[in-house]
Amino acid sequence: MNYHRNMSKLSHTVMVLLSLAAVLPFVLLVIASFTDNSVAVSEGFSFHPSKWSADAYNYIINERGTMLRAYGITILVTLIGTAVGLMISTMLAYSLSNDELPGRKLLTFFVVFTMLFNGGLVPTYLIYTNVFHIKDTLFALIVPSLLMSGFNVVLIRNYFATGVPKSLYEAARIDGASEIYIFARIALPLSKPILATVGLLMGIAYWNDWQNGLYYLNDTKLYSIQNILNQINENISFIASNSSSGVKIADLPSNTIRMAIAVVGILPIICIYPFFQEYFVKGITVGSVKE
Repeated sequence: MNYHRNMSKLSHTVMVLLSLAAVLPFVLLVIASFTDNSVAVSEGFSFHPSKWSADAYNYIINERGTMLRAYGITILVTLIGTAVGLMISTMLAYSLSNDELPGRKLLTFFVVFTMLFNGGLVPTYLIYTNVFHIKDTLFALIVPSLLMSGFNVVLIRNYFATGVPKSLYEAARIDGASEIYIFARIALPLSKPILATVGLLMGIAYWNDWQNGLYYLNDTKLYSIQNILNQINENISFIASNSSSGVKIADLPSNTIRMAIAVVGILPIICIYPFFQEYFVKGITVGSVKE
C-alpha cells in the first residue's frame, strides 16, 4: 500500500513539474512583454522586473493597421488551409481504409514514403513558383501545406479502420449506399475526435507557419503575423520602415516588441485549445492504433 501511495505521489510530482515547465515559459513571455525595454536590455528578462512598461503594446496599437492586416491574413489562411487540408486528408484516409481498394498497399506506401523522404527545398520551390505560380500570392501561404504530412493521413485512416465499426460500412453497402454517402453520413459523423484532433494540428501548423512566407513572398503586405515576427527578430528596422508614425529605430522598444507580438500571435491558439481538448486524447489514441 505504501509503495503504491509513494508512486502516486511521485507521479503527481512529476506531472506538476512537467506542467510548470510548459506554463512558466509562457508566463515569462507575458511578463517580458510588459517589461521596460531599458530594463530588459540591462538586466534581462525575469519574473520580477524592476520596471514595468506597456510601450510595446502601445506601439502595436499605434501600428494596428499593419498588425490587423497580418492578423486577418493569418486567420484567413488558417481557416481556408485547415478546412481544405482536412478535406483532402480525410478523403484520402477514407479511401485507404477500404480493404477492397485496388492498389491500396501501393498508395499507402506512397503516403508513408513522404513521412521519411522529400524532394528537397530547391525542387519544391521551383515547382511551386514555375509550375503553380504561387509566388507573391495568398496561395503561397496555403498550397504548400495543404497535405502537410502523411502522419495525419495515417491517423485518420486508422481511425476509420478501427474506430468506426466495419459492420456499419457493410450494412450501408448492402442497402445500396454509395461510397460518397457512406463517407459523408457514416464515417465523418462518427469520427469527430480524430477530425477535431487533426484539424487542431493543421490549424496550429498554419497559424505558426512562417517558412512559406519566407520562401515565396516578397510583398510585405501579404505577410502573416508570424512573418512579421520573424522579420522583427531578424531586423528591427523592418517594422520601423513600415511604421505609419515615423518612429525612429532608436525609440523602438525592440526587445519587448518581439515578446508582445509573440503573445498576440499565440493567444488565439491558447483560447481555442480548451474547446478541442476533450477530443484530443481520444483522437490520437484511437488513430494511432492499427489492427
